[in-house]
Amino acid sequence: MFADRAKITIRSGKGGDGHVSFRRELYVPNGGPDGGDGGNGGSVIFAVDLGLNTLVDYRNSKKFKAEDGQEGGKKNCHGANGKDIILKVPQGTVIKDFETGKVIMDMSDKTEPVVILKGGHGGKGNQHYVTSVMQAPKYAQPGQPAIEKTVILELKMIADVGLVGFPSVGKSSLLARVSNARPKIADYHFTTLVPNLGVVDLGGGKGFVMADIPGIIEGASEGKGLGFAFLRHIERTKVLIHVVDASGSEGRDPVDDIKKINEELASYSYNILDRPTVIAANKLDLLTPEEREISLSFIRDEFPDAKIFPISAATGEGVREMLLYVDGLVKEAPDDLIIFEPEIDVNDLIDSPELPFEVKKSDKDDHTFIIEGPRIEKMLGYTNLEAEKGFIFFQNFLKKNGILTMLEELGIEDGDTVKMYGHEFDYYHE
Repeated sequence: MFADRAKITIRSGKGGDGHVSFRRELYVPNGGPDGGDGGNGGSVIFAVDLGLNTLVDYRNSKKFKAEDGQEGGKKNCHGANGKDIILKVPQGTVIKDFETGKVIMDMSDKTEPVVILKGGHGGKGNQHYVTSVMQAPKYAQPGQPAIEKTVILELKMIADVGLVGFPSVGKSSLLARVSNARPKIADYHFTTLVPNLGVVDLGGGKGFVMADIPGIIEGASEGKGLGFAFLRHIERTKVLIHVVDASGSEGRDPVDDIKKINEELASYSYNILDRPTVIAANKLDLLTPEEREISLSFIRDEFPDAKIFPISAATGEGVREMLLYVDGLVKEAPDDLIIFEPEIDVNDLIDSPELPFEVKKSDKDDHTFIIEGPRIEKMLGYTNLEAEKGFIFFQNFLKKNGILTMLEELGIEDGDTVKMYGHEFDYYHE
């Protein structure tokens, strides 16, 4: 079964709680704190599997959860870290946020696994909270909470050339003739219900990957019929072959078909029609020489600037000439794979705008400022400040949430200290 779209819920692991305990040794009645730290929660990781070509595994299973970290133990025992969950997807999969529809990650060019939801850090045991005035702390830090997110997985095929056109114009027959693909072919509408990929080998090092996009109907760009579900597969193609039934055997007008398909493509994506396109006037084997010329003249008159190839997918007439021309277009196109840039930073998924925070000046020192609150604690729990990317996210977090402005309003000066949950920074104005 082919599936190119799935809605799933993913959840990272909760960090294990820190432990509260005290040493119990013979002849030491009042032992110090020895509560261990909680383990880190597991992360949700996506990885490309080149052996997959469908998202069918995500049609029945809807929720995927990483393991929680274990609570810390006595005698400074560290809780076990939760296991990551690795979700394998086909190359070409785009991960989107369900609520906004924005791109989280395009897995098409990812050769290494990608962490989408990072597990929560484990909480610190009570041994970390000893102070000069508190020698027996009965408090331990709770583990960072899990993050849950509903995402959409969309498979956008990676092909050099896309075959587009109305149902039953001969796209599947053309793909079967010129490639190693063996799509099901029958003489009725919507025979092709899944996109098919085939490798076109022209010899001498020439060739490309071709995709047969299932029949598009009017209104497809608005979600009507099956067309909308397959239009996404056109987005990565470098060249389009617009296949029409020049014989009118299905009672269709090839000129009208070309106009309608172009309207659907333009409505779906403003730049699809900017890529090179050729018109394959198919099924000429059903026409007499006179009828052929009449049909082709109508198409040429209406589209004088288009490159038109009279062909017959059934007999092979004109097909190789067209493919050699298309191969040239593919070679001239940029080699870069079309990648959909992230519209949401993965780190933004850890933010919880509903949680409060506070920015204040220290009561003990006019040159020390404190930033605290559940939102700050959660953000720090998921951010690795020692990594460049994590520190950049941390700086952007402070700026985006107006924290730097709040510090300036409180009178912070260059060289002053900023404290937040065990972290200290020297402030310098940009």
